[in-house]
Amino acid sequence: MPVEDINTRAWIVYGRRQLARGSMPPVPDHLSWTPWEGVGPGVEVLGDITGRRVLDIGSGAGHHAVHLARAHGARVTGIELSPTQHERAVSTHADVPGVEFTHGDVAEHLTRSAPFDAAYAIGTLAFIDPHRVLPALRDGLHPGAPLVLSLLHTDLHGRGPSTEPAPREQMILLREDPPLPTRMWLLTPQLWEDLLTEYGFRVEAVDLLHHPEENAPVIQQLIRARRLPDRPARVSSRPRSARPPQAHAAVGVGAIVLGAQGLLLGRHRRGTLELPGGTVEAGESLEAAVVRELREETGLIARSADVRLLGTLVDHVEDVLRVTVGALVHAWRGQPTRQPDESIGDWAWYPLDQLPDGLFVCSAHILTAWRPDLPIDHTPAHFTPFAHSPSPSTPTGGVA
Repeated sequence: MPVEDINTRAWIVYGRRQLARGSMPPVPDHLSWTPWEGVGPGVEVLGDITGRRVLDIGSGAGHHAVHLARAHGARVTGIELSPTQHERAVSTHADVPGVEFTHGDVAEHLTRSAPFDAAYAIGTLAFIDPHRVLPALRDGLHPGAPLVLSLLHTDLHGRGPSTEPAPREQMILLREDPPLPTRMWLLTPQLWEDLLTEYGFRVEAVDLLHHPEENAPVIQQLIRARRLPDRPARVSSRPRSARPPQAHAAVGVGAIVLGAQGLLLGRHRRGTLELPGGTVEAGESLEAAVVRELREETGLIARSADVRLLGTLVDHVEDVLRVTVGALVHAWRGQPTRQPDESIGDWAWYPLDQLPDGLFVCSAHILTAWRPDLPIDHTPAHFTPFAHSPSPSTPTGGVA
């Protein structure tokens, strides 16, 4: 039997049992996203819903929809697939102004309904295949409309959420009746965020709401998302998560400045002899980085048009992947001099056949990538020339 049919059957049985008992939850005096009193935020996460069309997904007995209409002036549509649950709602609340209850599938209903200004689901969306319901919700909400979802994070047995978008067996528990088997998409917050993003939503917050009893295993997720604007002419992008990437790479440039007197090298305060260069700054082009570092370290003035990039050199230093881009500077103005507050000075010209010992390894990489015949020893790095360079991709130091 298809997963959603299993869930529908369970909720039909559940509603039938509640009708037989005459059981109806009272209309709350405030909106709660969990079964636990006083845990989590209230209706404010939906924004101002006065006079707005709001969709209650899996509205059940209808008590949440009635509260929003009476207390907040919303115009609420409660959509419920189980006929017995729908019967519970209309048998008690059919005449409440501002509320209409509809029996049917939410995805199908959204194809023939005018777009809504907000939508929410309290414990119900996890019973529907997200790949089916989320695109329908995107099409059925106005751009910018909020979508608020209360979902299980851990179940009654303390089992945590899944990292794969597949349903797993759960039970609807009743105090006096046998449990009802269901299938639920009980997913991690990151997976829900990925799915919502895939189908046109931006996740604004995810809260984990804990049971008031310290040792209780059940935790709820509260996901606040918003339907993105229509942008048919552009494709969106986003970071993988709200956390910044962990630093694990360094990108730098080194400039070969070759004059009539030889190659320009300076001495670092730690003793190595180096080409002008340094770290590429955020938003800076490689050519601009060469020009800036040359000016800051030597006082020489060049233009980006005077810079020819050679290619990338990649090596690995402890836990850092180092990427160095070598460049030839064809023209410049001025004389190299020590600059205030710079770590490199004592600039001097060295003939290519009289290069000194103690070159900085990145400078050595650049020089042998440019001129493989130079007799320089260094640790290996892999060189990939840029398209204008005639050399094939070549490992320097003889190691790929």
